[in-house]
Amino acid sequence: MNDQFIQGVIFDWNRIDNDSYIKRIEAFKGIEKLDFNKSITFFVGENGSGKSTLLEALAVAHGFNPEGGTKNYAFSTHDTHSELCDAIRISKGYRREKYGYFLRAESFYNVATQEEEYADITHPSAKYHEKSHGESFLALAQNYLYPNGLYLFDEPEAALSPQRQLTLLIQIYKCAKEGAQFIIVTHSPILLGIPDADIYCFDNGRIHLCEYEDTESYQITEMFINNRQMLLDRLLTD
Repeated sequence: MNDQFIQGVIFDWNRIDNDSYIKRIEAFKGIEKLDFNKSITFFVGENGSGKSTLLEALAVAHGFNPEGGTKNYAFSTHDTHSELCDAIRISKGYRREKYGYFLRAESFYNVATQEEEYADITHPSAKYHEKSHGESFLALAQNYLYPNGLYLFDEPEAALSPQRQLTLLIQIYKCAKEGAQFIIVTHSPILLGIPDADIYCFDNGRIHLCEYEDTESYQITEMFINNRQMLLDRLLTD
């Protein structure tokens, strides 16, 4: 039985204007629904393929602030989210999450600032701005990841070293085993290696499931490591 908080998403393309850039995204053409059957789902694909656009729409449709944070965050520094959130319907499971967080690498600074403003005596600030970018990302994961939580992460590896990515991998895996659900946009071949996750690829036509070894993140990283000198000679020679 599928016991995920978000079991799937259904698209109604009639709610999107014909001249919207959303309808020009190749991966979305012809897609009517996506299922989320695993506790960890990855979105992979080239820049501009629609991964973050869909993740943002899921977050907003589920009640998260477009710039990130928990559902209690209500602020806006720059309203740029797409209208896709108005054209999707989330299929929810019988369980309800107790915790949740929407993490966007590009707007984390704004969220960290807002976190300080929300702080009080009973809820002291984690003071993310006093940490390095990578340390603050990891601290957030340590502070907000709980069992029975729903987590939407957009490129969480952006500020993390490979070692810290492994630390995050462990935390995500353990938390998922304890009933949490993750939907993650990533280019990291490290995070993508988490066992028993679904990987949706946004390249080469409509959104489709793929294997870890079939992702470009894995293939290009493997190719570079195994053929570094030959590739550099070819790429850097006039």
